[in-house]
Amino acid sequence: MDIYNLSRNFWNFSFDNPEKIKPNHIAMYFFAIEHCNRLGWKEKFGFPTTMVMDAISIKSYNTFIKTLNELVDFGFIKIIEKSKNQYSSNIIALSKFNKADDKALDKAITKHGTKHGTKQLKSTVQSNDSIDIQVYNDTNLQDNKYTPSAFSFYYELLKLGAEKQLVSDWLAVRKKKKLTNTETALKGFLKQVDKSGNSLNDVLTKCIEKSWGGFEADWYKKEKCSEEKTGYVRKYDWDSYLKTLEDE
Repeated sequence: MDIYNLSRNFWNFSFDNPEKIKPNHIAMYFFAIEHCNRLGWKEKFGFPTTMVMDAISIKSYNTFIKTLNELVDFGFIKIIEKSKNQYSSNIIALSKFNKADDKALDKAITKHGTKHGTKQLKSTVQSNDSIDIQVYNDTNLQDNKYTPSAFSFYYELLKLGAEKQLVSDWLAVRKKKKLTNTETALKGFLKQVDKSGNSLNDVLTKCIEKSWGGFEADWYKKEKCSEEKTGYVRKYDWDSYLKTLEDE
């Protein structure tokens, strides 16, 4: 998939249909491209409602779904599976554009350049050629190999279903302990979460309560055993106390 063609076709459509395209369309579509990029250009991918609304600052679910449906109507996004409600994720795909057509926008740019003289037009054409060949055609590609965007500890946890507030609070704990939020650190953390048998949000909650910057499955088990032991001792002491009263 080619970012350049996706972008160029979008702007061609926007130029031809200025009454249709709004800022929310631009924000959502290019966030969808960015999200797809981070996932390694998956053909079909989840598009979590809450994550998208946070990323592009849409506050209303009705605005979100209206914008998404309009992008589908315009032909830029395909809905593979609709979400059941605002708390679940849509499964979408980006419409493929294998070739960017030369449309009105290209002609308008050329015409505008002509008005400013041959010299400036030549400079503009050279600039456009440079952009087409050197920058955009192989965006995120190097020697035909995918180069992923910068890793985001926060973003990856959200994609796995973690609650936004829990992630923010836990990262604050990690920051205080001067821990680095690397991909390796996240993989180790998730491995221990799976090993513990508890949900991601339950583990994050426990980490925040205990001010744990990291997590080991054994910590959770020891904590649970300690709580059970404390509960047993209290029950034993209470029974002893009742027996003492009976003896009196």
